[in-house]
Amino acid sequence: MVKFFKDKNRDLKKNQRLGAPLITYYEPESVNSEQYRNLRTYLEFTQMGHDLKSIAITSSVPLEGKSTTSANLAYTMGQTGLNILIVDADLRKPTLHRTFKLNNEQGLTTLLTKQGLKFNEVVQRSTDLDLYFLPSGPKLPNPAELIRSPQMLVLMEELKNNFDLVIYDTPPVNSVTDAQILSTRVDGVILVVRQNFSRKDDVYKAKIALEKVNANVIGSVLNNAPIEGNEGYGYYETED
Repeated sequence: MVKFFKDKNRDLKKNQRLGAPLITYYEPESVNSEQYRNLRTYLEFTQMGHDLKSIAITSSVPLEGKSTTSANLAYTMGQTGLNILIVDADLRKPTLHRTFKLNNEQGLTTLLTKQGLKFNEVVQRSTDLDLYFLPSGPKLPNPAELIRSPQMLVLMEELKNNFDLVIYDTPPVNSVTDAQILSTRVDGVILVVRQNFSRKDDVYKAKIALEKVNANVIGSVLNNAPIEGNEGYGYYETED
């Protein structure tokens, strides 16, 4: 059993280096894609009576599928005609530029450290996917300080005012403080959990950590859930 989990983790980490699988684009008729559309419907319902303009997607530990969820949810939301921006706020292990084959020479870290640079000079757009992207940018030695900086708060407000929805792919809650910080600055948080991988105590610890900062946890996504009967619910075989 120990060897199985080691092999599984090795496979997940290998796939992570290639980026997240964009299932909703390449397999739009699959059961997994339908589940992301269900998630979109849930968010649309959640928005009723609330101003949900920015959300953070996180997990308790690495490799639970948060980056896959961020990418596929962003694409699915973009199909409704909304202007969707996805931001790679995982400044330690960024994935967005690999998933969407983006230039990562400039990104979030550039906007936070270079005075006078406007977000529209850095944000990238795909007309094929109907999506806007803000990759992480070059790695810097002080990611937590950048995330908690006044410049980040100003930028987040500016992005929220210029897009219909901003989706932040954040680091795992239990790994670093970045997700906690960002969770206080967005309108809602989604916690991703991977079945047969996530430990209950890790998920509980993440939940408590988010509650301590009064984060608005609007729901969770269960990855790798097996099909039950003939209800049509598949499973997400995703990587972080």
